Amino acid sequence: MTQDELKQQAALRALDYVVEGAIVGVGTGSTANFFIDGLATIKDRIAGAVASSEVSARRLAGHGIRLFDLNDVEELPVYVDGADEIDASLAMIKGGGGALTREKIVAAVATKFVCICDASKKVDVLGRFPLPVEVIPMARAQVARELASLGGKPVLREGFVTDNGNLILDVHGLQIHDPVKLEVNIDGIVGVVTNGLFAKRGADVLLLATADGVVMLERT
Repeated sequence: MTQDELKQQAALRALDYVVEGAIVGVGTGSTANFFIDGLATIKDRIAGAVASSEVSARRLAGHGIRLFDLNDVEELPVYVDGADEIDASLAMIKGGGGALTREKIVAAVATKFVCICDASKKVDVLGRFPLPVEVIPMARAQVARELASLGGKPVLREGFVTDNGNLILDVHGLQIHDPVKLEVNIDGIVGVVTNGLFAKRGADVLLLATADGVVMLERT
């Protein structure tokens, strides 16, 4: 089974968590795209969706799914998104696609966060995947120095600007044994918008696609 087939399996299983008649929070990335395509098959059963990026918004609109601004939404029962890495506590690294800030905002509003991944994304210790940090452009060099002092090797994501008009520093070489602490520390650096650690608000449910089927894990 290919990696894309595994991603699709996890994404389609997440349709079971969609609340009928409600608005759905939708993430960004290749696995989220499979979820969006699946959501299109039940679009008449939902009120619409909130997207975490312009890319996802365009894909949802292309399927004829009504889009809502998060500011106009009082309740979001579920948010479905992928991850670049996820550990046993269901803390994640996200932001490989550069949408980490909006993803984190939508996740914060949602009652339940369902993470959809293939088995390659499950790790014992976060950090093999470079940690994205969104920064205000004028603070790029200073933030990079601060990140280096934490033991990382920050690299500017060349030719990329976020939907919010900011830059991404991808931090290599980390072994993250306390993701909550590191998330708080990085967010405290002046000039940082947010970072790609989703630990304070991790996933509530992980749907992990394996060669033997989709395994469901819940946050404890």
